[in-house]
Amino acid sequence: MKNILVTGAAGFIGANFAEYFANKYPEYNVVVVDKLTYAGNLENLKNVKDKINFEQADICDFNKMTEIFDKYDIDGVIHFAAESHVDNSIKTPFIFTQTNVLGTHTLLEVAKRKWGEGSKNKFMHISTDEVYGALGEEGYFTEVSPIKPSSPYSASKASSDLLVKAYHETFKMNVNITNCSNNYGPYQHNEKLIPHMIKLAMNNEPLPVYGTGKNIRDWLYVEDHCEAIDLVFHKGVNGERYNVGGHNEKRNIEIVKLILKQLNKPESLIKYVEDRKGHDYRYAIDPTKISNELRMASKN
Repeated sequence: MKNILVTGAAGFIGANFAEYFANKYPEYNVVVVDKLTYAGNLENLKNVKDKINFEQADICDFNKMTEIFDKYDIDGVIHFAAESHVDNSIKTPFIFTQTNVLGTHTLLEVAKRKWGEGSKNKFMHISTDEVYGALGEEGYFTEVSPIKPSSPYSASKASSDLLVKAYHETFKMNVNITNCSNNYGPYQHNEKLIPHMIKLAMNNEPLPVYGTGKNIRDWLYVEDHCEAIDLVFHKGVNGERYNVGGHNEKRNIEIVKLILKQLNKPESLIKYVEDRKGHDYRYAIDPTKISNELRMASKN
């Protein structure tokens, strides 16, 4: 697989991955597709603009996706493109169904028609730990945890996960699914917790914290996530799901207070607000499978 389509790569994780991948594998032809919605920014790709081919397109556009597959002879897909902000999914849920479900289905069908059933060409789908729902104080999500989404966002991602799995079972497509914990790092949109709070704190504005701020997330640095995706793309077993986490659990209020401390701002800026609808209490990933199976395989 040498002509790789990376969708949604003008966004946060996709841009980090495109930069990582294009620099590490100069022998690959990396084709980036992004619709350039509010969350996509071509500036995120400026460091590798001469190493990639960029196409502005909507992944829901079947004809355009077919044209791109034919134009570049695409033989591998790493699929990031998605609406991802939970608050937005509560306000405008249909957009999430359109992009995350129909868009994924469109790519799967185009790939199947281009490659044929049973092809070894890989379709890799990047998903989220939110498809598993919420945890209590104990335990971790594993690859066999029940799918129990709580928001329109996580339901749309769970649906796209199931479509990818269905294309593997029905059409024998070579697929992998990764479910990651909360990412942070360069290029992250300021609607997300860490950049949002940093921006507010720097402007001495109130920092709104949902509920009591005790909700727990497992935080993963985006470049570590990129390395895991690379590992799964090259070593992942056909049809398998892999959880990617950082064993780095923090309460939301801990993150906010850490930001204030680093910026030398007072905690009086914190403002507790009404909790978000369907707000999951805790996410935590058990990454044993990817650590044991794929890291060992990569050394052999």
